[in-house]
Amino acid sequence: MAYSPRNFKKASVRALKDPALQRALLNVKRGFIAKRESAKANLPEFDTLREEARAIRDHTLTHLDLYLETFERKVADSGGRVHYALNATDARDIVLRLCQEANAKRVTKGKSMVSEEIGLNAHLQASGIEVVETDLGEYIVQMRREHPSHIIAPIIHLNKETIERDFRRAHTKLPPQRRLDQTPALVAEARQIMREKFLAAEAGITGANFLIAETGSSVIVTNEGNGDLTATLPRTHIVIASIEKLVPTLEDASVLLRVLARSATGQDITTYTTFSTGPRRSSDPDGPSAYHVVLLDNGRSEMLGNEFADMLRCIRCGACLNHCPVYGAVGGHAYGSVYPGPMGAVLTPQLQGIDRARDLPYASTFCGRCEAVCPVAIPLPDMMRTWRERDFARRNPALKERLALRLWAFAAKRPRLYRVLSRTAAGMLARQAGRRGRLKHVAFLKAWTATRDLPSPQGKTFHDLYTRQQRSKRQ
Repeated sequence: MAYSPRNFKKASVRALKDPALQRALLNVKRGFIAKRESAKANLPEFDTLREEARAIRDHTLTHLDLYLETFERKVADSGGRVHYALNATDARDIVLRLCQEANAKRVTKGKSMVSEEIGLNAHLQASGIEVVETDLGEYIVQMRREHPSHIIAPIIHLNKETIERDFRRAHTKLPPQRRLDQTPALVAEARQIMREKFLAAEAGITGANFLIAETGSSVIVTNEGNGDLTATLPRTHIVIASIEKLVPTLEDASVLLRVLARSATGQDITTYTTFSTGPRRSSDPDGPSAYHVVLLDNGRSEMLGNEFADMLRCIRCGACLNHCPVYGAVGGHAYGSVYPGPMGAVLTPQLQGIDRARDLPYASTFCGRCEAVCPVAIPLPDMMRTWRERDFARRNPALKERLALRLWAFAAKRPRLYRVLSRTAAGMLARQAGRRGRLKHVAFLKAWTATRDLPSPQGKTFHDLYTRQQRSKRQ
């Protein structure tokens, strides 16, 4: 099945029937959620930091033009250069040109969702440049010719046995009798393979968790050290990031880092937090001789002026994915987008168009957990609702959906008819449920009851209860 948000419904059905995927997705509940709660509980000022982080992001976005100018000037002062890319094509071409200017035949990459967004790897490989992902999870999905299924845990959809088979298939020069049934052995083998790539690469490409206007620095957080090796060993370091990654000062970055790690992995801070500022100076023991930052717009400027501006506060922690019941049921690949889960349900229609991604804003129960755990308090349910309204205004819903809404509107405009119908429906459903109190098969709700029970109506309708309450007040 093609990797596209157009296929969300079919991909979700397939994901729900995949036992290996369902087992793997249990790791989201077992790991991320519990660790975040523990990290939050151990930091009494977490909610205060959350409000401060939101204020920093709002302030930055309000004055983004000024901070972009300051950042560009500071990068130039340090000996680097900033390049602006209006769209994905511009960004790919700029990075390719920089690699060619560096005579790079081999490129190592640190984890970068923006490079996934623009399809950078395929573009460089088409020009004869070898590209190696150095984050272990990204390395494995590249080996499998897949896309990441989570923005911070790319292989959350896989288990250890699957990865062992992939390593044996790809690393054919290693002894076939070697043992790979334990995680340390897999990590050691990956380290052995990647070390050669790190030493041979002429250019390194990283993303950026934050870009600091005050110093012209880029910041990356990792737990494997691959970002440091990618940024310092090759002679050219290329940073590619979207324009909203700017923060004003080092102090602002420290606030955001405190909520990022706890929200993402439940750590107080990631193992490596790396600040890169320009190329190597004469007194530096290592580092690149050239430093470039490619700033991607790709629809962000448009978002600054519309209903989805709050989405630009996102710091890519993945907490909304971890707590989303829909993501937890179908995984990331079903979304057909680099950005899955609630944040992807808002961002992907903006980047790819609502016609292409119209199903994603509906991939939510509106339970509100995504907004509740977001470290910068993005109102994700409200924005998904806005996309649904836009979709409906474009007459995109299927005919049966439009007919159902018209029938409901016809009854809702006629209170007496609505009361009769609601009482009748409630009574029928209650009788069908019987003593169980739950409905397992409802003809017109097959899409719901195929995977979950539906609680039957209990007692009188809301309108009847409200009417009784008002009468009691008058007596």
